[in-house]
Amino acid sequence: MAESPPTDLAPPGASAATERLDPQVILLGLVIVSGTVMAILDTTIVNVALQTLGKDFHASLSTIQWTITGYTLALGTVIPITGWAVDRFGGRRVWMLSIVLFVAGSVLSGASWNIQSLIIFRVLQGLGGGMLMPTGMAILTMAAGPRRMGRIMSIVGVPMLLGPVLGPVIGGWLVEDVDWRWIFFVNLPVGALAFALAWWKVPHEQEGQGGGGSTALDLRGLFLLPPGFALLIYGLSTANSNGGFGSTSTIAWLVAGAVLVALFVLHSLQRRERSLIDVRLFTDRTFATASVAVFLVGIALMGSMLLIPLYYQTARGEGALAAGLLLAPQGLGAATAMPFSGIVTDKLGAGRIVPVGIVLLVVGTIPFALVGAHTSYWYLGAALYVRGLGLGCTMMPTMSAALTTLARSAASRASSTLNILVQLGGSVGVALLAVILSRQISSRLPQAGGNGGAAGVGEIPDRIREQVAPKLADAFGTTFWVSMVLTAVLIVPALLLPKHGKDDRADATAGDAPPPMA
Repeated sequence: MAESPPTDLAPPGASAATERLDPQVILLGLVIVSGTVMAILDTTIVNVALQTLGKDFHASLSTIQWTITGYTLALGTVIPITGWAVDRFGGRRVWMLSIVLFVAGSVLSGASWNIQSLIIFRVLQGLGGGMLMPTGMAILTMAAGPRRMGRIMSIVGVPMLLGPVLGPVIGGWLVEDVDWRWIFFVNLPVGALAFALAWWKVPHEQEGQGGGGSTALDLRGLFLLPPGFALLIYGLSTANSNGGFGSTSTIAWLVAGAVLVALFVLHSLQRRERSLIDVRLFTDRTFATASVAVFLVGIALMGSMLLIPLYYQTARGEGALAAGLLLAPQGLGAATAMPFSGIVTDKLGAGRIVPVGIVLLVVGTIPFALVGAHTSYWYLGAALYVRGLGLGCTMMPTMSAALTTLARSAASRASSTLNILVQLGGSVGVALLAVILSRQISSRLPQAGGNGGAAGVGEIPDRIREQVAPKLADAFGTTFWVSMVLTAVLIVPALLLPKHGKDDRADATAGDAPPPMA
């Protein structure tokens, strides 16, 4: 993809005008959000329906879990291809195709007649969902320019942080009061609206911005990287049911995936043309540092989204809808912090806001690490709000910091790489914490070990749960301590992020700004 000539060489006196986001860019951001919100909600909305699905399809928990694992594998497989697709066909075409695939997979999933068909259709849904976020980020990076990435990423980041909160609430309501099939059918009207908005507002690519680019698809990379990621994610997903990360089969899957990824790295370094992911991006110190931080953020976010609702449902006996509502304070905290964190990132640099977010995350996790059998919901709700503030000051500032020092021509592949790292980090967090929680519960309540440990405990009668509540709380508390340590590790890369705002780097990035939108 050819790089466009500089078009943003405004005189110093005009810098104030460039500080504000163009209303057209804000509108474009909202259009992108309308599409990404579907995929983000779907990563959690199905979790509350697992028990109902197992009952309707007469399937075991180990089989039902593939409705989530298949979706995750599809996400991890398709993300690396997105950067090439955007360069070759243009962001607009890829974006609209992603919406079509996702909505088609949703409708077919809702119409599933057995568990096998549901798993297959969830994979199709994941192929579309995996392309939505990186494509949307690439489109916005082109439109907003590197100097305004903090604020535009704050717009995109709202559904990313609210999705895991709203997903269980919406899913719980649909499962309890409507029908489980509507957790998929609900994507049809949302997808139709997103497609119509994209047709109206997502701009056609200009010369050098995809659509007719000369970059050839990296076939060798295609046969190395996506299968490598798929094997890694599959290996992580089997750790809970196969006896932990030390089991022979889990190690075999992880080693096989790691070998394929390592072979891809060698291939990418030797390839003269652009590979599926350009590993040379990691020679940029800021991008490499932010990438490590993004991976750890994925662990902290998705790992906690496994533990917190599971605590409310398993240890406290709440229903799916009630558990989702109890998660709401975290979303409110994120929504409060994200607009502020975007402005601070643009003006002062991510290195000044992300460490604050990490401290808030750790402080908000401490009450869960010390949780008891009857800990006040108000106390836990306040802790979740603090966690939300921390997430709002951490995720999108880190991702925007990774993009600000790169040339505009690298935006699509860089965005793709960041989304891969978030997905992998989330998979690591979920798999690791699920194994730890399962072992903690099994060691305290051997009779609950059964099929999946924690999952079996969720179905015990209330009178028995009262008797084992202290042991359950202790098991969750120990697991939350591990989660808190994984979160605290974030401080190391966070302290290395840039501590300067856009005014300090304006001269260095002026030539990389995108042409104005039509």
